[in-house]
Amino acid sequence: MGRVKAGSLRLREAGELLELSYRQAKRIWARYRKGGAKALQHGNCGQSSNRSHPKKFRQAVLERVTSRYGDFGPTLAAEHLAEEEGLGVHAETLRRWMGEAGLWRRARRRQPYRQRRERKAHFGELVQLDGSFHEWLEERGRRGCLMHMVDDATSTVSCQFSQEETIWAAVGVLREWIGRYGVPRALYTDWKNVYVRAATEAEKCAGQVPVTQFGRMCGKLGIRIIAASSPQAKGRVERVHGTHQDRLVKKLRLAGVAGYDDANRYLAGHYIAAHNRRYARPAAEMADYHRRRPTARQLDQVFWLEQERVVSEDWVVRYKNRLLQLERQSQHWAPSRSRVRVRENEVGQIQIRYREQSLRFREVQRASTARSEGRGAAPSPAPPSPKSSRRISPAKPHPWRQRRFQDMMTPTFSSLW
Repeated sequence: MGRVKAGSLRLREAGELLELSYRQAKRIWARYRKGGAKALQHGNCGQSSNRSHPKKFRQAVLERVTSRYGDFGPTLAAEHLAEEEGLGVHAETLRRWMGEAGLWRRARRRQPYRQRRERKAHFGELVQLDGSFHEWLEERGRRGCLMHMVDDATSTVSCQFSQEETIWAAVGVLREWIGRYGVPRALYTDWKNVYVRAATEAEKCAGQVPVTQFGRMCGKLGIRIIAASSPQAKGRVERVHGTHQDRLVKKLRLAGVAGYDDANRYLAGHYIAAHNRRYARPAAEMADYHRRRPTARQLDQVFWLEQERVVSEDWVVRYKNRLLQLERQSQHWAPSRSRVRVRENEVGQIQIRYREQSLRFREVQRASTARSEGRGAAPSPAPPSPKSSRRISPAKPHPWRQRRFQDMMTPTFSSLW
């Protein structure tokens, strides 16, 4: 407007620079001519808003945040202030108050250096799986692992606590997901031996694809495993890890949870449903790509560890330093030197299968079978007895005494002469 007043700019051109219509530019020019630059300010500028909170209310909120929610973010603190304290305040208002009071500072965001992958369009098309190690119970318990699954299309989550990121921990959270939604098409995981592994030299020469125990189980369910080459590739589950490490730790503290069994019950009963209500979003396409949920009995037959073993000549199978003696079968007898599959489930039950048929067996104590590799094997030598300084004469029925008695009773040629 100053340039228009000076004559260096026409009003129509000023309206284009301000991205306003010519009529609106004329109104602004009329206000500028009447009252100068100050006339362009809003009439309520510098005055308190009619919708602002009283100072006492603001002070009470900040005191409550300082005493109980000191390490909470503004969004989470606003939720608990409204639910537990009865102090309803908008999250952005609380963010501004906490920033002015020095209770919260916005974290600096890193510059993006990777191209973001678009979400999958269907629910169940791709589910990201990962474990997060953290002090979930703070000083109330040991460090644990949160096994976590996140749908790529909807950000729907499911999680369980475990001690380590093991095969059975991954099976537990996958089975929970299948029970709720069905069998997903693919899993996006890390390059860990639990999920995928590198091929051995023999597999490379034979052109075989290496498969882990968990990968074999997923293959029976028709689930494809995709290994991410970097944490940024599966950034969705990594970002949700940060959300859980902030919100879940504090919610477990407020709930008074002191053990991981109670924590899993809290997850199933409260946290997962509340988290999905807040953060889940609808998929781009309505079709659900989950396959039909198998029955519990069908899942029980899938989740077994399997290893191949060779039957010895005395029909003994070695497995984890244990001797499993095959009993005589009416059918499907496994001949010696044949290969069988030893299966073990999570509770430790063992099965031996030959040509998809179960074989009866019994466990043999190692003390009773010193050598069981084959027939005619020499027994293990007995441990040497400690040497004694006193000479022990043999007993009366000993062959040495009998031979000496016979020699004394037999006459020699010299005595007869």
